Amino acid sequence: MAWDFETEPEFQKKLDWAAEFVRDVVQPLDMLYPNLEYTPLSDELRKIVDPMKDKVREQDLWAAHLGPELGGKGYGQLKLALLNEILGVSRWAPIVFGTQAPDTGNAEIIAHYGTPEQKEKYLQPLLNGECFSCYSMTEPQAGSDPKEFKTRAVKDGDEWVINGWKFYSSNARTAEFFIVMAVTNPDVSVYKGTSMFLVPKDTPGLNIVKNFGSPPDEPEDARSHGLIHYEECRVPADAMLGGEGQGFAVAQTRLGGGRVHHAMRSVAVARTALDLMCERVLSRTTQGGLLAEKQFMQGDIADSYAELMQFRLLVLYTAWEIDKVQDYSKTRKNIAAIKALTPKVVHDAVWRSMHAHGALGVSDEMPFGHMWFSAPILAAVDGPTEVHKITVAREVLKGYAPSDDIWPTQTTSKKMERARAQIAEWIEHEVGNS
Repeated sequence: MAWDFETEPEFQKKLDWAAEFVRDVVQPLDMLYPNLEYTPLSDELRKIVDPMKDKVREQDLWAAHLGPELGGKGYGQLKLALLNEILGVSRWAPIVFGTQAPDTGNAEIIAHYGTPEQKEKYLQPLLNGECFSCYSMTEPQAGSDPKEFKTRAVKDGDEWVINGWKFYSSNARTAEFFIVMAVTNPDVSVYKGTSMFLVPKDTPGLNIVKNFGSPPDEPEDARSHGLIHYEECRVPADAMLGGEGQGFAVAQTRLGGGRVHHAMRSVAVARTALDLMCERVLSRTTQGGLLAEKQFMQGDIADSYAELMQFRLLVLYTAWEIDKVQDYSKTRKNIAAIKALTPKVVHDAVWRSMHAHGALGVSDEMPFGHMWFSAPILAAVDGPTEVHKITVAREVLKGYAPSDDIWPTQTTSKKMERARAQIAEWIEHEVGNS
């Protein structure tokens, strides 16, 4: 019987090393170099960060999401989930370990659909940590609904000409190249009429009109969610990623993994919130006793712990399921479920902890502001929560059938009728064979 909640000792040693390394070496970057994670390294930072990356490579933990053919170790999603629980406590850690979004998903689809030339030009620098990339899909009038997309790519000789607007294209400020989804055949379903294109940042007609910040008070030079106008943007025919009309399939390949990775890292956020709350209630005295002795606080701790453990187990199970079937489409129910749960689990855990800290909790002296704002972000990116709940419901309902009349199958009358028939059959069978 294969049912085990333990990590194999060899990989647990790597996780223990990663936890200590992130805490003692990487996390200081969050304080000393905030908002610089997705910018090209300065000479000063390169002297600090590159040796960190070398240490990660020595532990065989660099780009743990990739297979051996792409420079990773082929650990699979379950081990990646365990690692991401550690990396999620630091904004710099994914950069140092080569697992930062959106580059992980972008690398995955280039590896899966790219030509040898595309892999050499775009994938290898990405895997080496030499550049950043941007996934340019959603549009200002459509959000993430591809049926409403207006951006077009029209063939003109041996080139494609892209025209349209994209919104919230993350990493736009510092990306070396953009993966752009455009309608190439408006006469068929969007699921068969869109295509993906690899567009270098300096391509004429790629105009970043404005970079938005999340959260809204993010410093101007750190804002990197772009409103982009593609205006007569010409790319060669070999810039297409995958086949013509495969855009939606490429997108689903990318987004399936991305949704899981968001959930993995969010486990760390919820756990950090719980850790901070427990420290607070054991340190703070009010109304004649410790906060930890107050039943309201005890209830909050119990809720945060139970919700965290439930969420974590579903994330780990989903990761295990992906490793087992090797097909995101066959695990879409649980991927959608954890994506829908992620913002709520984070929101509630952070809110309780922030509230336990009182005025200090809502000040910039504590990290709750950034942690809390990740909840509404997670509810919107890679598809809104409502869409994922609909997916879960549709997948769940596939395993059920309607009653054969107006009455539920579990009414007392129907159960009694079935019970009499079943016992009568049992008696007849036993008597007939005695």
